[in-house]
Amino acid sequence: MLDERKLAVLRAIVEDYVSTREPVGSKALVERHSLGVSPATVRNDMAALEEDGFIAQPHTSAGRVPTDKGYRLFVDRLTSVRPLSVPERRAITTFLDGAVDVDDVVQRSVRLLAQMTRQVAIVQYPTLTRSTVRHVELVTMAPSRLLAVLITSTGRVEQRVVEMPGPVSDVLVADLRARLNTATLGQRLPEAVERLTELAETVPVHDRPAVAVVISALVEAFSDDRSDERVLVGGTANLARFGDDFDRSIRPLLEALEEHVVLLQLLGEATGPDAVTVRIGSEVPLRELTSTSVVASGYGPDGDPLATLGIVGPTRMDYPGTIAAVRAVARYVGRALADG
Repeated sequence: MLDERKLAVLRAIVEDYVSTREPVGSKALVERHSLGVSPATVRNDMAALEEDGFIAQPHTSAGRVPTDKGYRLFVDRLTSVRPLSVPERRAITTFLDGAVDVDDVVQRSVRLLAQMTRQVAIVQYPTLTRSTVRHVELVTMAPSRLLAVLITSTGRVEQRVVEMPGPVSDVLVADLRARLNTATLGQRLPEAVERLTELAETVPVHDRPAVAVVISALVEAFSDDRSDERVLVGGTANLARFGDDFDRSIRPLLEALEEHVVLLQLLGEATGPDAVTVRIGSEVPLRELTSTSVVASGYGPDGDPLATLGIVGPTRMDYPGTIAAVRAVARYVGRALADG
């Protein structure tokens, strides 16, 4: 375990390298940081850090740069995450408050993350199976035709036109609407499907054929989870600013980012909006992306994670600022979905 002084030296190396993109020497550290020790002591600490694999010397007589192991320790030992400024918080709120539906929320979120972090932003669409039922509506379109509408906790709307076996009365439609909402309101969709299948047995026998058709259409809507593989990406042009940060050509990286399965792997499982996951270099589960880091967090209404959002960028990134941005956007997106 490193002592506090060596941790301070490592922290200074990371901060300087991120800001300057140049290997860091002992003289520069003493000049820029109040380490409270002599250059000789800093050189000894840097030698120890290099021996332990936290920093490396890219060229003879050059300064040192952090390794993946060094970045990992830096992130793990962060004592604080840079708070967002009042203008940044206001910008997030203003940007997301104008969203009209869940698609708009996702599109605005990916643009916002890319702009705030100047990295590649990735936002997974909310997973339908993790959503809850906010409302079920039945609308009479014709004597033998209904429109069944499902509204979820994420603001997603699913509609199905239902051809009935015969004319249905307004009384039956109103009664069935009330029964559907009583059975499913606030339920996660898989549980709501179970409630729907049980509901058919509670209505009068002569109404069951009509009710069965409506329930069948709603079960299909509840189970139509097309969002599982839907991911939106923004800010890929930002990678051009970091061409020298990647071990190999940037092309394999861009190709990997075009695969949605790859993007879902990068984001990982949804965690709570306060639990930010950081994977650095070799920790990223794809060979083409071992020169990158991924910062991700789950998002959803009331802190209940429905999906994940995050950024991909070079390992030489502003981790405190990026973590703060990802965490804040995840929180605000969750609120936007809850209020939608």
